[in-house]
Amino acid sequence: MAPVKVFGPARSTNVARVLVCLEEVGAEYEVVNIDFQAKEHKSPEHLARNPFGQIPAFQDGDVVLFESRAIAKYVLRKYKSADADLLREGNLKEAAMVDVWTEVEAHQYNPAISPIVYECLVNPAMRGIPPNQKVVDEALEKLKKVLDVYEARLSKTKFLAGDFLSFADLNHFPYTYYFMATPHAAVFDSYPHVKAWWESIVSRPSVKKLSANMPTKAP
Repeated sequence: MAPVKVFGPARSTNVARVLVCLEEVGAEYEVVNIDFQAKEHKSPEHLARNPFGQIPAFQDGDVVLFESRAIAKYVLRKYKSADADLLREGNLKEAAMVDVWTEVEAHQYNPAISPIVYECLVNPAMRGIPPNQKVVDEALEKLKKVLDVYEARLSKTKFLAGDFLSFADLNHFPYTYYFMATPHAAVFDSYPHVKAWWESIVSRPSVKKLSANMPTKAP
């Protein structure tokens, strides 16, 4: 069986979201780099895969997908096993909790943490633009409010959806990994249950392997 293809640079947060799921289920895959400077993401070939000209795109035979969370769910459904049931779809209650915290990541956590990553890492490294401290400060306040909720949740369960690792947890890997390379990583020290949860995620072999190719400084 031919390996599935993931289109986009492996260092990208959205690409990494897909790759960590592929690693967790032990699937064979090929990363096809997309050169942003050459505007390959806007080429006809890539627009046929992702009509919004973004990354990632994904191909499994005649199945072509875009949107990282949807791709990741496809991967987890296709390669589901007793040892890798990260959507918990065999249990209605557990699956619902995975869905809830997946939505929380997308609509609460990500919008709070991503501006900090962009301002502190992406803009200075890729565009030579210094951080906008006002944007960072506003995002930090939002993030702290979100982390208050996470701390309360994780004081009751080991992981977000329950006492089991799920897609909801893995979703947090890419942006949190980069956030920890910003000057604001110490924010997590005020949330001991969140910090322990993050340490359990970052210690996973899949995360260690991928983060080795996710540079946190400009070359």
